[in-house]
Formats: sequence, C-alpha cells, structure tokens
Amino acid sequence: MASDPAGAHRHIILVTGLSGAGRTSSLKVLEDMGCEAVDNLPLSLLPQLLGPAFEETTAGRRTIAIGLDIRTRDFAAADFIAEIDKLAPRQDLTTTVLFLDCDDEVLVRRFTETRRRHPLAVDRSVTDGIRLERELIAPIRDRADLVIDTSHLHTRDLRRLIQANFDDAEQGLAIFVTSFAYRRGLPRDADLVFDVRFLENPHYNPDLQPLTGQDPRVQDFIASDPDFERFFQTLTQMLNCLLPRYSREGKSYLTIAFGCTGGRHRSVMVVEKLVAWMKDLGYRANVLHRDIGAAAHG
Repeated sequence: MASDPAGAHRHIILVTGLSGAGRTSSLKVLEDMGCEAVDNLPLSLLPQLLGPAFEETTAGRRTIAIGLDIRTRDFAAADFIAEIDKLAPRQDLTTTVLFLDCDDEVLVRRFTETRRRHPLAVDRSVTDGIRLERELIAPIRDRADLVIDTSHLHTRDLRRLIQANFDDAEQGLAIFVTSFAYRRGLPRDADLVFDVRFLENPHYNPDLQPLTGQDPRVQDFIASDPDFERFFQTLTQMLNCLLPRYSREGKSYLTIAFGCTGGRHRSVMVVEKLVAWMKDLGYRANVLHRDIGAAAHG
C-alpha cells in the first residue's frame, strides 16, 4: 500500500470477529502491507484515535487497521455498531469492517491444540464460550463489509485473500473466485455460489483422477462436455451484467464460489477459466482453490 501526504483521505479497517478466527494474523498481514496496525484498542478510545489529531498522528499512512473484538475492554456489539454509524458521514475517512468467521468445531480444535482459554469460557466449556460469543457479535457480522471464513484457510491463503481485497482498494471492485468441495461445506463468505456437479467428472477417468482442474488434460476433458460451452457462455453473460452493476452500487468486494463433489477437478477448472476471462476484461480477479489438496471425487 502506497503512502499519501499528511491530510489525505484515510481508509480505516476495523478488524473483528470470533476469537481464534484469525484476527491477529489478519492484522499482521495488513501491517506487512504498509498499514498502521493498532490492536486491542478499547472501543471507547476509537473516537479519540480518529479525532482532531488523527491526520498528524497518521501522517504518511493511508490505511489504518484497528483490531477490536470480545477481548477488548468495554467491547459490545451495539456500541461497535454505534461507532460505525458515527464514522460513516465523515468525508475524510472510508471505513471497512472486516469480520473473521470460522466453524465452531475448527475453533474448538484451535483452542485445544494451542491450549489457550476462550475469553468467554472461564466458567464453561470452550464450545459454550464459542456459542455465546457468536450470539453476542452476530449483529456485527450482519453489518460487516467483508466476511472471511477461515475454517479451511491456510495462513498463506488468508494472506492472499486479504491482499487481494485491500491492496490498492481504490481501484474498484475486488473479485475473489474460489473452488470448493460440497462435502466440506459451502464457503460462508461467498456472495454468489454455483454448483458445477452437472459436468462430466474426471474422477472416474483413471488417467485424470490423480490430476487437478489446473492440468490442461483435465480442462480439455471438462470442456468437451456437451453442455460446458453453453453453461460458460451463460455464466459470463450474466456476470457481464452483474459486475458493472455491483461496481456502480459501490460494492468493493465480491466472492464467487464454484463447487463440485471434491473441489479438485470441475470447480477448479471453471474457476481458472472464469478468472482468465475476467482478467482479459480488466477486472481484479483472484483465485483460491479451497479444497484442492483434500482427498476428493472431482
């Protein structure tokens, strides 16, 4: 992220979400990208941080990332939303709420493996603490500009996703296209989801089974499906209509997901082909193959 002169327009990223879902890692990525990162800021101090001295204290920094969650002193969903509403009219700021989400069972495993105590599980089980926290901060998730589900993300994938969404964000709509396996669940952060299990499955071809949808032989096999070309033309015609409208309405982030049985062949191939099409049209499109490394059935 390039720096602007002091007094220039600032981008504020409020990073929040479930404990253990990756808030600290996300802040580290944003800091590595050149943001000023502030963690565990008491919510009551947010107006002071962004007050009259804001331009002077953030000179040379275009983007400020602030970490706030249930562990932060005086944190409450209603107060958090009230602060967002106060920031919205300011002409000198653009405010983005990034919410980190994660499946309960993955969170339980993370707390167990790291032997950390959940902040709301002092006198209850980790599962109960996670359930209570999810209930308490649900209104914030509903108001978030961008939700990232880290359940199946490696650290490198989280880094790529954050970089894709926040690096040079002023350039317009950032699009992330992901493949996934239905057997491992839908990506909860997806705006548009397409099921491509109707296409011929390379899994049942012994020569293609060990490969992925990134291999030209698998791509040729799927493209030879009699219905593939009509499907892809219909898909691109629809997106030709939707993408400019999303941009016109001021949407900054769009996640499009394609699923097949195992997330290894058909969905991967469609994602690769669609991203190539988008880039040819000048869109900022980024790829994530969520389940490509899992044992799969195409």
